[in-house]
Amino acid sequence: MARRNPALFAWALCGTLDIVYAAASSVVQGGTVSSMLHAVASGPFGDGARQWGIAGDIAGLATHFAIMGAMVAFWFWAVRAKLALAERPWWLSGTIYGLILYLVMNAVVLPLRFGSPFPPTDLVKGAVALFPHIFFVGWPLAWLTRKENR
Repeated sequence: MARRNPALFAWALCGTLDIVYAAASSVVQGGTVSSMLHAVASGPFGDGARQWGIAGDIAGLATHFAIMGAMVAFWFWAVRAKLALAERPWWLSGTIYGLILYLVMNAVVLPLRFGSPFPPTDLVKGAVALFPHIFFVGWPLAWLTRKENR
């Protein structure tokens, strides 16, 4: 599967790693997986999505994988366009891409939709939010597309 369609494999892998992290993080912080998925769904569908029950869970999961699809698609575009990210060691390019994703999500998307402050007022929570962007999205993408694999 990975050799036939590496972007699809990367999308499934990164999306799964990231959502499992988000689910575990929600539970550890005293929330539920369902409330986390409803919060994700509320991004594009509005605050009413928090009351949708199982439909909110499905909408949140679909929203998560749609966003991940855009993240993965942009990475594969960058690799094919021979941008500098693809020419660095995989761990460095993955870290840079994870930082870019973190900034887009936390400095642009979340403030526009939810009014979240940037930089975050709680720096520990900010660092916790950075972790999955680098380790569960940036690094796997860079590893899967490193030069010796192409």
